[in-house]
Amino acid sequence: MITGELKNKVDKLWLEFWQGGIANPLTVIEQITFLMFSRLLDINESRDEKRQTRTGKSFTHRFNPDQQQLRWSQFVHEGDPDKLLSRVRDEVFKHFREHTSDIRFGDYMKDARLVIEKPALLVKAVQMINDLPLEAGDTKGDLYEYLLSKLTTAGINGQFRTPRHIIKLMVRMLDPKPDETVADPACGTAGFLVSVMEHLLETYTSEEGAIVEQIEGPDGKPQKAITYTGDLLGQQQWNHIKTQMFHGFDFDNTMLRIAAMNLYMHGAEDPDIHYQDTLAQSFADRYPDKEQDAFNVILANPPFKGSLDADTVNPPILRMVKTKKTELLFMAQILRMLKTGGRSATIVPQGVLFGSSKAHQALRKLLIDDNQLEAVINLPSGVFKPYAGVATAILISTKGGQTDHVWFYDLQDDGFSLDDKRDALYQDEQGNPLSFAGDLPKVLEAWQQRDKSVAKTDENDRAAASFWVNKDEIAGNKYDLSINRYKEIVYEEEEYDPPKEILARMKALEVEIMREMEELEGML
Repeated sequence: MITGELKNKVDKLWLEFWQGGIANPLTVIEQITFLMFSRLLDINESRDEKRQTRTGKSFTHRFNPDQQQLRWSQFVHEGDPDKLLSRVRDEVFKHFREHTSDIRFGDYMKDARLVIEKPALLVKAVQMINDLPLEAGDTKGDLYEYLLSKLTTAGINGQFRTPRHIIKLMVRMLDPKPDETVADPACGTAGFLVSVMEHLLETYTSEEGAIVEQIEGPDGKPQKAITYTGDLLGQQQWNHIKTQMFHGFDFDNTMLRIAAMNLYMHGAEDPDIHYQDTLAQSFADRYPDKEQDAFNVILANPPFKGSLDADTVNPPILRMVKTKKTELLFMAQILRMLKTGGRSATIVPQGVLFGSSKAHQALRKLLIDDNQLEAVINLPSGVFKPYAGVATAILISTKGGQTDHVWFYDLQDDGFSLDDKRDALYQDEQGNPLSFAGDLPKVLEAWQQRDKSVAKTDENDRAAASFWVNKDEIAGNKYDLSINRYKEIVYEEEEYDPPKEILARMKALEVEIMREMEELEGML
C-alpha cells in the first residue's frame, strides 16, 4: 500500500506528461515503464557489484566498461536538458533494444522508442522517477499498480483492465498452489498473474513472518499496512515462483512491456511473457509445449469484441467450436491449454451463457458434457465501467470428466457504485475505502463451503443468492447457463390502505395547506 504522498508524486508525474503533450494513457505508462526499467537495471547492477565485492562471486554485467554513461546513476545528474535527451533517446534506448539479459524483455523491448521530444519534460520525468522508492519490493509493486489504475479507456481490440477486486475474487476461488503453473492467454497488464503472486505471499506468510507498520493513508490518516513475505515457502518453491510459474501472452507490444514490468515489480524475476496471439496457428507452431495440456491454472478476461477469419485460427480450436467470435474461441483454447484436472476462471459476456447459435450451444455442451463446469457467477452490468457497460459472468471449470451439478451465484453488489465513478461503498474502522467488500466475501465463503449434497435435497433454495442446478435440467434447456433461467423469484404481495383512508388523508393535507397559506397571506 502506498501513501498519499507517493500517490501525489505519481499524479504530478502523470500531469507533467499530459502538459508535455503526451495524453494517451498507454503511451504515458509505456514511457514511464521504460524509465523505471532503466533505473531498475542500474539498481540491480549496483546490488550485484556490492555482492561481488563482499563475496567475490562474479555476475553477468548489464553494462560494459564503455557503457557506464548509460547507467541511471550517471545520466540522472546531466545538467544540460538537450544532452540528457540525446543520451537517453540515442544511447540508453539503443542499449534497451540490444541488451535484454536482465529479464525476458527480448520480445517486447526490441522496438522500444523514446517519444518524449521536449528536453524539459524528460528532465522532470527523470527527477520524479528518481525520487520514487523503487528499491522497496512491495512499495514499487503498489506504485506500478497505482499507475495502471489510471488506464480508463478500452483498447481497440476490446481489451480493458479488469477491476482488481474481481481479479482477487477469481484468484482466491481457484487458490493456486506454489508448485503449479499459471497462465493468462490474453494477459494485458498481467493483473491476474500479479494477483496470484500477491495471493501466494498472503497465503504462505506466517503471523510472525508478516511485517506490520503504520503508514499514511490516502486521506492523510494513519493506517496499518501488512507486508507479506512468504516465509512459509522453501527456496525451491521460490525459484519456481520467480522463474517458472507465470506465463502470459498478448499481441499488443505495449501491453507486454507493461505486463513484464508489472510482474518484475512484484517479485517475478523472470516471467514467461510472449508476443503471441494464442488463437493463431503460429502459437501452436512456435510454442507446442504451451498451446495444449500445459498449465495447472488459467485466469483470463479475454477480449469480447470483434470476430476472426477462420483461416487465421488454429484448426483444432475450430474443431471444438466453429465460430468467428473471440469469446467462444478463447474459451475453447483455454480448455486446450489446461492440463487434465487443471482449473480455469474466465470472464465472459453473458451472451456466452444463453446465445442460441450452434457455436454457443456447442461450447456450453463441451463445458458440461466433456469437462466439469463448476460455477457460473453472475456479475452486475456496471462492473466494467467506465470502460463498458456490458453484462458479464465468471465461469469456473475443471478440464476433464463431466458435470453433474453447476453452482450458480447471483452477485449484485461488488462493493463499488455501478456508475462511471465506481466509488467504494464500504469503509474500514479508520474510514479507509475497502476494496474487497459487498457480496465478494460472501461469494468466496459460499464457494469454499459449498456442499454438492445440498443440490439433491429440499435445502437447495433457488431463491437464495447461490443454488445448484443439475446437468439434466441444463441440457434440457439447450445448455442455457443464464441465472434467470433457473433462479426462483419470490414476489412479495404489496399491501395498500383502503382508498377511503387515502382520500381522507389527502383532504386533511389540503385543509392544512390552505390554513398555512391564509396565515402567510395575513403576514403580508
